[in-house]
Amino acid sequence: MKIFILTQYYLPETGAPQNRLSSLAEHLQSFGAAVDVMTALPNYPKQEIYPGYQRKSYSFEKINGINVHRSNLFVSKKKGFYYRLANYISFTLNAWRNARKKILPPDIILCESPPLFLGITAIFLKRKWKCRLVFNVSDLWPESAEKMGIIKNKWILQRSYKLAQWIYKNSDLISGQTQGILEAIDQMIPGKKLYWFPNGVDDIFFLTAPKNICKVEENGFHLLYAGILGHAQGLEVILHAARILQDKADIHFTIIGDGPEKERLLHLKETLSLQNVTFKPNMPRDFVLSEIESCDAYIVPLRKLDLFKGAIPSKLFEPLAFGKPILLGVDGEARTLFINEGKTGIYFEPENADALACAIMELYLNPDLKRTLGNQGKTYVLNNFERSKIAEKFYLQLQALI
Repeated sequence: MKIFILTQYYLPETGAPQNRLSSLAEHLQSFGAAVDVMTALPNYPKQEIYPGYQRKSYSFEKINGINVHRSNLFVSKKKGFYYRLANYISFTLNAWRNARKKILPPDIILCESPPLFLGITAIFLKRKWKCRLVFNVSDLWPESAEKMGIIKNKWILQRSYKLAQWIYKNSDLISGQTQGILEAIDQMIPGKKLYWFPNGVDDIFFLTAPKNICKVEENGFHLLYAGILGHAQGLEVILHAARILQDKADIHFTIIGDGPEKERLLHLKETLSLQNVTFKPNMPRDFVLSEIESCDAYIVPLRKLDLFKGAIPSKLFEPLAFGKPILLGVDGEARTLFINEGKTGIYFEPENADALACAIMELYLNPDLKRTLGNQGKTYVLNNFERSKIAEKFYLQLQALI
């Protein structure tokens, strides 16, 4: 079986789709599939083409045995909807041109969304190659952009919803990272074939990690967030909780990452005169994993929107696999799975700094609770969200399509 993965985001970039899709590609190839990836010249999240890739319209390399084809795209450090739109559409067009020239017809196209526009390329390639299309939705678009106020133009929203419907109708299978995503798509396109394809972790590293890593550190109590500093995360809650707890000299917050909200968050830190918060730029995955390993608890926030009740943030899996309790500021599906069922951490109301500060103090004052939640989290995530098992089930779904 030949599988063509079409995604704007891939290694060596860091992030949820990059890690998830690279792991999937390697697992699918280990099962006997021939896998090609078409992606962009690496630029995320700083919107800068990485050194070694500049001034190229196309490049090819092998990453962990996977054929990776890269197309150029428009990048700009300027913020705003139209710059982001130009980024998405330029890759959509360039990926179409290069895929026709460089890729042999596959049996299945697996297209990652967002960006939604990439579905246009996928459908035209499907028609050219007469193959099957799996459209993988990791974030509902344009729903997310509308609810967060990123897109307010009604004409653009109308056309975007119509585009989403057209792509969904022309897909042979729609996979989604959460049940909430699939429920929303089912309401839009009733009767469509849907498949829950959750995120997870690769167990090879974590199963060999030391047991009971979740220990009391002599030099303080460390809280960590690592990921995109974007609109959806509502990271102000961390800074305001830090202000509430600033009299606790041994409690410290670290925020790792880059993104559109970083400058505003740095300004807020200065405004609040916070000495207990450290910002670090986006780092290689090994560095982030070492930071996770040394923290006491990991904060997973999102803004307080009904849209996110169907969200499962990808960044919670690795801390859990390390045996770290999570402080989860996400209601709905994530809370049901990881707090009510898995008992992997403490829930706090989204965007409620007082609630987050109370949850932190609960762990700070109770090392046994911290250890118990961490051990329960590690067991839960490795039993239910291990990537090789997830990929194997997904591979059977792909085989059934052909």
